[in-house]
Amino acid sequence: MLPGPCSQRVKSGVEQLANARVSVDRRMRDRNRGSGDPVTETAARRLAAMLAADVAGYSRLMGADEEGTFARLKAHRRELIDPKIAEHRGRIVKTTGDGLLAEFASVVDAVRCAAEVQRGMLDRDLDLPDERRIRFRIGVNLGDVIVDGGDIFGDGVNIAARLEALAEPGGICVSRVVQHEVRDKLPYVFDDLGEQRVKNITRALWVYALRPQLLADLPPPSEPRTAPMSQPASAPRLSIVVLPFTNLSNDPEQEFFADGITEDLTTDLSRLSGMLVISRNTAFTYRDKPVDTRQVGRELGVRYVLEGSVRRSGSHVRVNAQLIDAETDTHLWAERFDREIVDLLALQDEVTRRLAVELNVELIAAEAARATDHPDAFDFLLRGRAVGATPRTRATHAEAIALFERALALDPHSAVAQASLAGELAGRVLNSMTDTRGNDIARAKELVERAVRAQPRNPLPHYAKGHVLRAQARFEEAIPEYETVIALNRNAGYAISCLGQCKLFTGALEESIPLQQQFIRLSPRDAMVPQALVRIGTAHLLQSRTADAIVWFEKARSAVPEYPHPHALLAAAYALQGEVERAAGELAIARRLFPDDRLSTIAHARAGGLTVPGYFGVPKVRALYEATYFAGLRKLGVPEE
Repeated sequence: MLPGPCSQRVKSGVEQLANARVSVDRRMRDRNRGSGDPVTETAARRLAAMLAADVAGYSRLMGADEEGTFARLKAHRRELIDPKIAEHRGRIVKTTGDGLLAEFASVVDAVRCAAEVQRGMLDRDLDLPDERRIRFRIGVNLGDVIVDGGDIFGDGVNIAARLEALAEPGGICVSRVVQHEVRDKLPYVFDDLGEQRVKNITRALWVYALRPQLLADLPPPSEPRTAPMSQPASAPRLSIVVLPFTNLSNDPEQEFFADGITEDLTTDLSRLSGMLVISRNTAFTYRDKPVDTRQVGRELGVRYVLEGSVRRSGSHVRVNAQLIDAETDTHLWAERFDREIVDLLALQDEVTRRLAVELNVELIAAEAARATDHPDAFDFLLRGRAVGATPRTRATHAEAIALFERALALDPHSAVAQASLAGELAGRVLNSMTDTRGNDIARAKELVERAVRAQPRNPLPHYAKGHVLRAQARFEEAIPEYETVIALNRNAGYAISCLGQCKLFTGALEESIPLQQQFIRLSPRDAMVPQALVRIGTAHLLQSRTADAIVWFEKARSAVPEYPHPHALLAAAYALQGEVERAAGELAIARRLFPDDRLSTIAHARAGGLTVPGYFGVPKVRALYEATYFAGLRKLGVPEE
């Protein structure tokens, strides 16, 4: 096994490349068999030029000088390859270890980019012997591809990878269609290699090669530059670029860590509904340059800029991040993470996920606060989501519902508006803050079914459907809805917490606790944290760990004193511990805060189920509640009927 975090990352990248190629092969075989793969059934198609590249003899180079090879490869990518792809209007689809796949709208741009990269590489690593120099093999193909999210699939991608494998180190291989397209447009002389048989391609490929010797005769390429971009009239409202985080430690390993945060955060923000995020390869063209935030916003057409830094001192790492309004150059938000290094990759993942969650909240709040004379449906959606991030009361539920109703009135076919309104209606049922429970559930059911049909791959309708099912105490059915949300967005903290509640009320008590803790770690200042604290306490209480339960209930009570559930649960827990006076005080507060008389009798408490009827439908859970929560209420003298 290769030693150190650096080698683990590289090894992981090599394995990803192999897996990616296998995945492409498998997807194409499934498509040819008519497998019904949902990706191939719903994804779009387009004609694209594809450039596939990898390092010749990478395993040998890593074996001879692991850290040096990795550092030089990163430098080649940063200083030559990525900027050249951006200059020729390409985009990097994926990077895996020593390889990458890029897509171009023009085949001329793709071949010119390949030639300039290979010519540029001849002037690099000149101080090293030939056996230690990094040399790339490149394949270029033009073909029809399947587009799914930011990824591309299909025979066209497969062929580009096979052409890359046929190329000499420092050379380029292209398909016949590529050679025909560029032969009168570019001054490159290709050798005809004739038909070649390659793995997993049923027909023979006619291949042409641009030899390294001919590339050496070309003039050196110009310095990489970013092609000018045409700008929209105004930046999209939820649009951001994550600039490369700065390494302040003079430690190469920390540069890898800083780059990892930048790349992963770009990916995580891209998963958020309605968010436009500038690609990683474009963002990295600003590395090590003085940054004028307003200029960056104008050049990239974004409203927000995120920048940050990483500093290591011994076993301690500090990450700083700040969100800036690119239109006004105003600092909107800043966060600092101070952590001890145990596992750098785990630390990187924790910081990235926390930042993604908090940025989502901050961006929604910032956009909701912008004054508009003529608000549209999206404005009302943003305002409703911002209200939803505040502590829940009858008033905030009513305000959010009114805003989502206005959004839906302006755009009746919006699946996002339908799902948002459905989730809010179900939410006030779950929080016992409605006098029209039946009507709320009926309307929410109708809205959410329309939203799921319209956008089955959008996590928001599934999240709302999980809420509606929970409001009906159909917890087993809600579990796959929340799991779908988490599969589509790993940072969906609310869905993680709700999944934990479903586990709690279906009897999987121990499974529920880490889910709530994961949510709290992701979003420690979230308005829903008190509910998560209550759920952790409840899982302990139902297992007769009463002292542990009290700790969590007290945390929830301190966070939001007007939240009734911690008081009710504390009353029972204190009574079970024999602290009758404290229990009676909590019971009195709970009775005052609940909007009904549910704590006047055990029957009413059981019917209320803390929030909605039916929480005790699972016999095991019902028995646990009887032995703990209701037993505590009985000790306080609450009558049965």
